[in-house]
Amino acid sequence: MKIAVIGAGSTYTPELLDGLLDRLAALGIERVALHDIAPERLEPVAAFCRRLARRKGGEAAAGAGAIVHTTDLGQALDGARFVVVQLRVGGQAARSADIERCLRRGLVGQETTGMGGLAKALRTIPVIAGLALEIARRAPDAWVLNFTNPAGLITRAWLRLGHARALGLCNLPADLNAHCAAALDLPRERVRLDYAGLNHLSWARRVLVDDAGGGAAADRTAAAVERLAADPERCRRALGFAYPREFLAGLGAIPCGYLRYYYATAHEVARLRAAPRNRAEEVLEIERELFAWYADPARDEKPPALAKRGGAGYSRIAAGLVSALCDDRPVREIVNVENRGALPDLPDDAVVEIPVLLSRRGAEREPLRPLEPPLRALVEPVRAYEDLALAAGLALAEGDPAAARRLAIQAAVVHPLGPDAPEAPALIDEILSAAGPRP
Repeated sequence: MKIAVIGAGSTYTPELLDGLLDRLAALGIERVALHDIAPERLEPVAAFCRRLARRKGGEAAAGAGAIVHTTDLGQALDGARFVVVQLRVGGQAARSADIERCLRRGLVGQETTGMGGLAKALRTIPVIAGLALEIARRAPDAWVLNFTNPAGLITRAWLRLGHARALGLCNLPADLNAHCAAALDLPRERVRLDYAGLNHLSWARRVLVDDAGGGAAADRTAAAVERLAADPERCRRALGFAYPREFLAGLGAIPCGYLRYYYATAHEVARLRAAPRNRAEEVLEIERELFAWYADPARDEKPPALAKRGGAGYSRIAAGLVSALCDDRPVREIVNVENRGALPDLPDDAVVEIPVLLSRRGAEREPLRPLEPPLRALVEPVRAYEDLALAAGLALAEGDPAAARRLAIQAAVVHPLGPDAPEAPALIDEILSAAGPRP
């Protein structure tokens, strides 16, 4: 079996490989092909990955052909059974510009939420369109595991472009599961979440604790909410913001960390403006440290700085998805997947973040109850925004910038974190100008 990693010059790649190495024998992985358009990033990452593989699995794991790297996309994709996509079109420089452009206007500039997410999507979807054509030629039956942000919207792009075997990955549900387990003083393996929403706009609607003796699961949502709300610092670590007890108790669900941008917008904009540097600038400094580590031929262990890079648990999630999709026994995972009736109050073609049963047969959805009114009130406008943003990105891919501009302006105004109508055209013009022409 061959796995292709597109965007392998990312500093995340050793984290991904580390998870795959633990499953090489069980999965029958014979080759990992690392691809990037930037050889100056790809080569040190690939060399480090081989050293890491040799340390963990011996010469067989790192020998000739086991881990290859290339700037030739076709060579990377040929015969791949899985394609992991972790692109950042424009790099951290574009991310930094997105953040500052939004903050100047008093808007959230985060790269997946609000107008930062729109800017990133408009840069990325045209590139995804070209990549989808190449995958259709070189690896038509491959699963695409998308880790490119904004994950839900980019997964929708894969599906709209005809690649039905596409799933979006996000570490947030697993992180929230761990925080809920810690709040209840339980091992995370006994806790599972009734989880629903869109990527980075999702909630744990119930916290279920499996009976150690095999009995029915107990609903411990109220206890988890109470323990999080009672400790502001624990609440901030788990949910990104120290919510008032009355709000969490009234909501009746536990919000993922990115909902703070919706529930505490003014606070978050002020916090981002007051920071001495934005997140992209922080990541650039972390990446300099990581690349220095990767370039050192004496290093063959994951660097401590990787924990500061974000995306904790990425390797476990990605490797777990590969394992599940190769097995006959279904495994429950929370992923970004086409709705197809799972949430009855959303369209079939919406990409939702929900638990599914993954196996060799694909992703099996179970019927879920409708979203509660406070949740649906946020999901509906953001889902409508995603419709417009996806159409704008595809218009750019098709060479119709006028249509893309018109659709992007509407997307910006529809989004709860977007600008008012009079300010939207100037913002979109700046975003499109910065994006420039794309293949």
